[in-house]
Amino acid sequence: MHVFKNPTWLNQFSYPYKTFEEIPASVFDTINQDLMRVQSTEPLVSIIIAAWNEEINILHCLASLSKTKTSIPFEIIVVNNNSTDNTQQVLDKLKVKNLFQKIQGCGPARQLGSENAKGKYILLADADCYYPTCWVDEMMKVLQRPGVVCVYGRYSFIPEPGFQRWKLFLMEKLKDIIADIRHLKRPYLNAYGISMGYVKEYGLKVGYVKYNIRGDDGRLCFDLMQFGKVVQVRSDRARAWTRPRTLQKDGSLSNAFRKRIIVEIKRFNKLLTPLPPHDTKTSLND
Repeated sequence: MHVFKNPTWLNQFSYPYKTFEEIPASVFDTINQDLMRVQSTEPLVSIIIAAWNEEINILHCLASLSKTKTSIPFEIIVVNNNSTDNTQQVLDKLKVKNLFQKIQGCGPARQLGSENAKGKYILLADADCYYPTCWVDEMMKVLQRPGVVCVYGRYSFIPEPGFQRWKLFLMEKLKDIIADIRHLKRPYLNAYGISMGYVKEYGLKVGYVKYNIRGDDGRLCFDLMQFGKVVQVRSDRARAWTRPRTLQKDGSLSNAFRKRIIVEIKRFNKLLTPLPPHDTKTSLND
């Protein structure tokens, strides 16, 4: 674990660009060389990324995935989810399959990606995240176990002003403990598109919600539980890394910490019992 600083492999993706127009052609060329090297035309795995207004973040994400080290054949599919910035222009410059989903929401975007995926397995990645070279191998090592239908991984935060790395580390450790408790009876609460995988056959059977709502990933995971086991990928080496955008919405790290603790305390008793079967396509987030 990285208590006081980021892992060094992140440094190579610290591009200074703020807009599509600032990105030199040489950067696209370098990333494309790696993307063409690592992707397969006959993939076992399809990595699906939903992207809404991520013209710079998607560059970081795909650059990190282009460094993947694995013997497993895979493809990358990016679904432009009705972006209004230059996300599409960036995608047009990169050697990845890209689709356009005009229905707003990660659920519709991921559904379109799954329907067009060649792989037997689906891995979900987020457009604003960075992935270590071992991520595919570590996720697939668990997903390919007998009886496993869905997996989810862990993630860490990149420090920014007001969000020091050691404080983020402590929050992550608490988050991991809570995830272990959730996993006992309600593992779908830990299934986030930042690092998640499933068997495509079953994913297509249950499908995503086709409208814009938080938790499309967890809803899919819940529906997948009827077909097999949901397993946590505990490898710290395979952690995805992301900037603390969700935490910054609460103003400060202390506010974000307090808000999440209150939520977990209020629903603690619920975590000790399974959620009864229900229609995930129309249910509320409660």
